[in-house]
Amino acid sequence: MELKIATRHCADPEGKQHCFHYFLTVDQEESPKFFLENYGVRIAEEHGDISAISGITTSASRIDELLTLLVDNQVGPASLADIVADWL
Repeated sequence: MELKIATRHCADPEGKQHCFHYFLTVDQEESPKFFLENYGVRIAEEHGDISAISGITTSASRIDELLTLLVDNQVGPASLADIVADWL
């Protein structure tokens, strides 16, 4: 499952306009005693690249923190893996 969180429009240093869509991804893992939700993120550039990382954390508050960081800083698909690696 995935939920669209935000859309941001920005210009790169050369002045080219970009539109990024940010999504929360949720994977459910089943065990004999409970269901576990594993959260990830996906960033899609309108008419461009898409990058996704699943299974980042099981904490809703931590994934909210990460998504806020990504949206507020207008992170694009090309930078997603580096930002998540630094954040972890």
